Amino acid sequence: MDKEQSVVGRFAPSPTGPLHLGSLVAAVGSWLFARSVGGRWLLRMDDLDIPRVVPAMADDILRTLETLGLQWDGPVVRQSQRTELYETACRELRRKGYIYPCGCSRSDLARSSSAPHPGEDGPAYPGSCREGLKEGRVERSLRVRVPHEEIVFTDAIMGEFRQSLLHACGDFVIRRKDGPFAYQLAVVVDDAAMGVNQVVRGADLLSSTPRQIHLQRLLGLPIPAYAHLPLVTAPDGSKLSKRDNAVSLVQGFDLATAGSRLIALSLEFLGQPAPADVVAAPCREILEWGREHFDPTRIPRQSRCLIP
Repeated sequence: MDKEQSVVGRFAPSPTGPLHLGSLVAAVGSWLFARSVGGRWLLRMDDLDIPRVVPAMADDILRTLETLGLQWDGPVVRQSQRTELYETACRELRRKGYIYPCGCSRSDLARSSSAPHPGEDGPAYPGSCREGLKEGRVERSLRVRVPHEEIVFTDAIMGEFRQSLLHACGDFVIRRKDGPFAYQLAVVVDDAAMGVNQVVRGADLLSSTPRQIHLQRLLGLPIPAYAHLPLVTAPDGSKLSKRDNAVSLVQGFDLATAGSRLIALSLEFLGQPAPADVVAAPCREILEWGREHFDPTRIPRQSRCLIP
């Protein structure tokens, strides 16, 4: 990113459950990255997967963030209202010959003897429909052709990351037949449309970034600077449960008494421990201290437990 270019960051939760400790750390981290250099911090609801969206959860997330002092710039963007943008991008990819219809079901892929060894997201697509639909099959999805060379980028926290899309996932789906557009396409289109040039999020999305960079290149979109934060895990090292680690007003979490401690713990988790006199202050004052003293080089790479 051009050093003179104004930073535009964002936080993009999915309203499929309440804000939890891991989401809060991601929100605080992205807020610090943007605000510490005088940048803007936008908010987007990634609510494309309508069947999984929990009613009223988006509003609860917004009120929780506000109560914790995490104020965003501009209106909240909602993916569910932006389908036309994704349609336009899909038409452009089709016009350029970058996507093709696929008739493979999940069971077809599971039975495929030619499927490569599983990657992080399951078996890589073997390319069965790359040269056209097999006889008797109907279109089930649209897939993007991936290159043979590695995608390489430097993450602000995790360092250099390399991935061969061909071996990691193969040609990947951007839309299921009669279903919503895939996250990979939507996030790329939205970040570009919103002017986002700094993406700070959890390390669980690190392996998705090469797919997004590939789509950005195909669509001629700018590539943001990326920073992937360590994940908050359960005490046993497993993935954090939203249900058991909710930081939610609607679920009765008392942010009036616990909010400051949560913000202070988030800063400490990110390698930015505040002094004792600051920890006792209101949320906004703790965040302001964090903004003034933020040093991204102190953020650890390893995921670990955070007990409030």
